[in-house]
Amino acid sequence: MNTVSGGQGPGWRFWIITLAALTTMVVTASLGRWQLSRAAQKEALQQAMDRRMAEPPLAVAEFLAQVRALAPADAQNAEPRSDPLLHRQVKLTGRWIADKTVYLDNRQMHGRQGFFVMTPLRLSDAPATPQQPSVVMVQRGWVPRNFEDRTRLPEIRTPEGEVQVLGRVAARPARLYEFDTSGNNARASAIRQNLDLVTFGAETGLPLLPLSVVQTAGDADDGLLRDWPAVDSGVDKHYGYAFQWFGLCALVAILYVWFQLIRRFLRPRSQPSA
Repeated sequence: MNTVSGGQGPGWRFWIITLAALTTMVVTASLGRWQLSRAAQKEALQQAMDRRMAEPPLAVAEFLAQVRALAPADAQNAEPRSDPLLHRQVKLTGRWIADKTVYLDNRQMHGRQGFFVMTPLRLSDAPATPQQPSVVMVQRGWVPRNFEDRTRLPEIRTPEGEVQVLGRVAARPARLYEFDTSGNNARASAIRQNLDLVTFGAETGLPLLPLSVVQTAGDADDGLLRDWPAVDSGVDKHYGYAFQWFGLCALVAILYVWFQLIRRFLRPRSQPSA
């Protein structure tokens, strides 16, 4: 018996359960507060992204000047949303390099499987040297794939003359899991699971910029969909995690009070406590 009627206090089991409950409540409450702090950070980030997307579009010259102002290490390794150019609107003029188009496989839009079509755009009125790259990969849109012949490329229209592309600056395309693709056949194929801009630039010899542009408007006859998801910092996810941690903390507190305190007073005196 943990307690004995006649004045003795709770036994060792009661104190072990109390310590475990208090520890669990402190840990879960701390994790909930940490998630709230992360949510506050993401809200500030979302506001910054919204302000950035509301700014006037950058033209070619200003776009290139800001890209080249970045340190090379930052430009190559910047994480999504950490680059000061990310999500800025741009209005670029240039010419498509259609024969270097890449189709990123297993990409969804409206719940359907297909390709993200990526084509290099050689920017107008800009030098094209390794020291001053002036070719940007453009995520032009989405197109469904042919499930009867998975190697068949979809038919899209790519204008030959000078075009104007309206879009927003994006990080390197999101990576999906893939098996070893170190072979030459995997690199030579137009259909790929992922695309690394540095590797692709070395492979093709194109002076690629270390970021991409997501096209938001274009020729309606090119056969591509551009219903891109809204840019979201993920703040709702952290509020959800915080709710779970605080809910677990409250559940532990309720169970402790009920089983370790209230039931002790409700139990008949003649019944020994557990």
